[in-house]
Parts: sequence; structure tokens; C-alpha cells
Amino acid sequence: MTVRRTGDWDRARSLLAAGPARLRGALGALLEQEARSLQGQIVEGLKNQAPGGKALPPLAATTLAARRMVGAGGSKALLRRGTLPEAIVVRLSGLEAFVGVSGGASAGGGKSAADLAKLHEFGAGPFVVRLSPKARRFLFAMLRQSGQERGGSEGGGRGVAVIRIPPRPFLRPAFEAYRKGIRGRIALQVARLLGWGG
Repeated sequence: MTVRRTGDWDRARSLLAAGPARLRGALGALLEQEARSLQGQIVEGLKNQAPGGKALPPLAATTLAARRMVGAGGSKALLRRGTLPEAIVVRLSGLEAFVGVSGGASAGGGKSAADLAKLHEFGAGPFVVRLSPKARRFLFAMLRQSGQERGGSEGGGRGVAVIRIPPRPFLRPAFEAYRKGIRGRIALQVARLLGWGG
């Protein structure tokens, strides 16, 4: 029986001779580079309103009217205060990386940025909210500004409003898009970082 070796054995030997420390350092540098790239793509997806290439649903006319009434401009979803883009972090630990919204990040007003991200990623509701007289006046003014003289039948005129927050995924689509081709990317980058790839 004849054994025939194929492939670049000299390069394979040089990789193995480089030792675990060099390999670990190369993998750590690669991991950080990949994590920072994913972080940038998530933030960019929020800014251009198409995380992972999937367009976010536009804001409702009532939401836009409410923004105008409280002096907050802009028509982009998830960007009213800029809390979410600022909350996207990279945390490295050995050869593991966390990319997402940190549980300790604040969204202001005593709210957690992670809770805010979860609310928008998956949606929430319906919530039944009892309306004070002031809230009722605001609601009817908002409906007029949005071109809707009356709301739907939700709440049934009982002094309550039913609120639903539609899902606007911004993390999952970015992760899914980023995952495509990652094995090949990592193999090429490891080879390059170790100095034996093109």
C-alpha cells in the first residue's frame, strides 16, 4: 500500500511549531476583530433602518404625531434618544466574545437598555393602560395630529387604551447576516494572522 500526502505540509508544520501561545494570540486578535465588525454592523443597521439587510417596519402615524407633540423629531424607529446604538457593546473573555446590549447599560429614567432592546426585538403587549383626563386629552390630540379623529375600538370607550409594541428585530437579523461565510472568513484570517496564508 502506498501513502501519498497532499497539501502544504511545510505550512502545517510551521503552524504546529508556532506553539499554543502564538495560536491563542492570533485567535484572540481575530475574535476581537470579528466582534468589533459585528458591533459596527448592528449599529449601522439601526442607523440605516435595515439590520442585516431587513428593513424595519416604519413607525405608526400616531407614534410620529406623539414625537412631534413632545418636541422629539425624527422618523426613524429605535433611534429617538440614541440609547440602543450606544448600548451595543463588545465584551471579550479569553476566546469568547459577547456582542449585544449589556444588562448593566441604562436607557435613562431608571430603565435597563437590555430590557428596552428585548422589548423592541420581540415586541410586547397588549397592555391595558387606564387613562387620566390629561392622558385622554393627549391621546385625542395625538389622534387628530396623526389624521385619525378616533382611535380603534380597543379600550371600548372605558377610559383605557390598549397598547401593542410591534417587534422590530435589530440584533437577530444582523447576527444571521454576519454568520454567512464566517467559517471561511475565520480560516483565512487565522492563516493570515499566523503569517502563512495569502
